[in-house]
Amino acid sequence: MTAKYLVTGASGQLGQQVLHHLLASEGVAPADISAASRKPDQLKEFAEKGVLVRRVDFDDVASMEAGFAEAEKVLIISTDTLDRPGHRLAQQRAAIAAAEKAGVKHLLYTSMPEPVNSPLLFAPDHEGTEAAIQASALPAWTIVRNNWYFENVMMSAGPALASGHWYSAAGEGKVAHIAREDLGRAIAAALVAAGNAKKTYTLTGASSYTHREMASLISAAAGKQITVIDVPVEGLVQGMVGAGLPEPVARVYASIDTAIAHGSLAGITGDFKALTGREPQGFEDWIESQSGAFKSMIP
Repeated sequence: MTAKYLVTGASGQLGQQVLHHLLASEGVAPADISAASRKPDQLKEFAEKGVLVRRVDFDDVASMEAGFAEAEKVLIISTDTLDRPGHRLAQQRAAIAAAEKAGVKHLLYTSMPEPVNSPLLFAPDHEGTEAAIQASALPAWTIVRNNWYFENVMMSAGPALASGHWYSAAGEGKVAHIAREDLGRAIAAALVAAGNAKKTYTLTGASSYTHREMASLISAAAGKQITVIDVPVEGLVQGMVGAGLPEPVARVYASIDTAIAHGSLAGITGDFKALTGREPQGFEDWIESQSGAFKSMIP
């Protein structure tokens, strides 16, 4: 059975938000959606609603070609393979080639803000994938550059609330976070609206914040003071290694602070509203809504 839309990475949290908004916000019929994942058993909830579930593995070219051949429009949610340098880019280039071979009419890809010459260590994966899409024979494509999720703040908030200290190499750099659900909403809208054009959107929140500003907001919501401690990037790496992270992974995470300091994640656009007709959820509203979760992180 052929579906109009196929979403890869559908069992992930962003993928599930895209599926939800295709159904709930865009009113797409379940039978017009294929949910593709290397773990299709995790998509039973959507299968029960009538969404077509397919096994698609980015390390299995045949599965991509077969799955993509069943859809007019394909969304490639960037894979999460960060521990093997170059592997994610190879996976995504293979997906683009499979989409060309399958005759996909419109390909969408989730990227990151300002990937070209970014100090973020995994930015070359996005830069290379964007370049492969632009050089492809695909008749139309949309690149959606997602800023950092609100939810990513939880990774820093836990240790910071436990110790009272947030170690940062970001200086006065800012991040224009956006809610994961809002990204799902906007990507679903872009998938449905995608026509014959070749477009790039950058999805951001309506405001941007430094680590100090974030720490202040979290402190107020949790009822515990967090002090931001400025450290060099190497100090940040060694601190994460000391906490048990493998050094290559620690360097990837530390490079996020470098990118923030560089200003790569601070830009604010109106692309979310252009796609959805509404304003994104405010960061401060989200922080307030998570006060219970923050309080639970305090020892």
